Amino acid sequence: MKQNTTFALRGNLLDGTSPTQIHFLDNYYLVCENGQVAGIFPRLPQKYAGLQVENWEGRLIIPGLVDLHTHAPQYPFRGLGMDLELLDWLNARTFPEESRYADPAYAQRAYQLFVEDLKSSATTRACIFATVHPEGTLLLMRLLEATGMVTRVGKVNMDRNCPEGLRELSAEASLAATRKWLEGCVGFSHTRPILTPRFIPSCSDPLLEGLSALQRETGLPVQSHLSENPSEVEWVRQLCPDAIGYGDAYLRRGLLGGLGCPTIMAHCVYSDAAERRLLREQGVWVAHCPQSNTNLTSGIAPARAFLEEGVPMGLGSDLAGGHTLSILRAIADTVQVSKLRWRLQDSAYRPLTFPEAFWLATAGGGSFFGRVGRLQPGYAFDVVVLDDSAYPHPQQLNSLERLERLCYLCSDDRQVVVRKFVEGNPVAGSPPASL
Repeated sequence: MKQNTTFALRGNLLDGTSPTQIHFLDNYYLVCENGQVAGIFPRLPQKYAGLQVENWEGRLIIPGLVDLHTHAPQYPFRGLGMDLELLDWLNARTFPEESRYADPAYAQRAYQLFVEDLKSSATTRACIFATVHPEGTLLLMRLLEATGMVTRVGKVNMDRNCPEGLRELSAEASLAATRKWLEGCVGFSHTRPILTPRFIPSCSDPLLEGLSALQRETGLPVQSHLSENPSEVEWVRQLCPDAIGYGDAYLRRGLLGGLGCPTIMAHCVYSDAAERRLLREQGVWVAHCPQSNTNLTSGIAPARAFLEEGVPMGLGSDLAGGHTLSILRAIADTVQVSKLRWRLQDSAYRPLTFPEAFWLATAGGGSFFGRVGRLQPGYAFDVVVLDDSAYPHPQQLNSLERLERLCYLCSDDRQVVVRKFVEGNPVAGSPPASL
């Protein structure tokens, strides 16, 4: 239930003021009014005298993190099959698991575990793949809606190159099931639909073209996968001989961004200069998923090039290619893999810094949702309070050092998230005992 009350948090505020700088203010006040950040103050102005204050003195307060790409039905097998490459992993692990979601009882049990983990994490907004099953997807959406987090959820489309239990009978059948699902997407205020062709190998041309027409009709955003793995890229080249590249194949079928079609493409590991230019021109967001790209032997995305060339970008957990939902961990992974790319592949692009990775996890991905991902007036009051006391240090570290260290040391967000707000509404945790 929305409260939209005026209140304040007090603690050590950290905000990415640009892609290259994190500004921190210790024991400052962060004021919320009607779901938005109203201001940051060293002491409360007279106009806020008597305001309810949650005193998190010494704790770290950051913008909520954004997960631009994850798969809810893959939660049960996270950490399994990590010795496989992408296409083998899909056949051995992903498709058998996703087939189970035709059973509503199983979908309820499995999705509940995913939602509880996501609710307790540092993530406040996410774009999520479900399965091909309309009812199961609506079930997931209802569970997410109850948390108060802001999410986009997609019923997956697949009419070829997948097991019979998941393969929709035809393009027409897939589109009809998608329309049925959309008709059920009523009464939601935080959780909304996003069109979700899995990727070109699993979607016929008539299906992709039908989804393009549906997108133009509804104005819904789109999410899919692009240039993730060498075998996948070669497969698309064979399936789409009319296109000059993977991104161009989506473009020719009407599903690569452009005016009125906000689009997220996950991975983009093998996006060359021409494809990167196309993504920038079409205004497509890249969901950079470093942990998944490592686990599934896909490679290292040219994140520095995307950043310097002005391609919108955020981070994704890509569960269960990634083995954790933690975007805190994704920040550390982003820095690590960029250093490997610089050292082993392309020394022309320097590694990403910690502030740049933090920016991607907050304002970068947040821009897909609007004014999200900053602790600045007019931005959504999506805020997380972190307690790093489980990781003591013999020296006194500043707040930025503590945050960086936490991204590397924390193995589970639930160990450090003590409070979470989305649009000013409490989602997880409780007020400090001193309140």
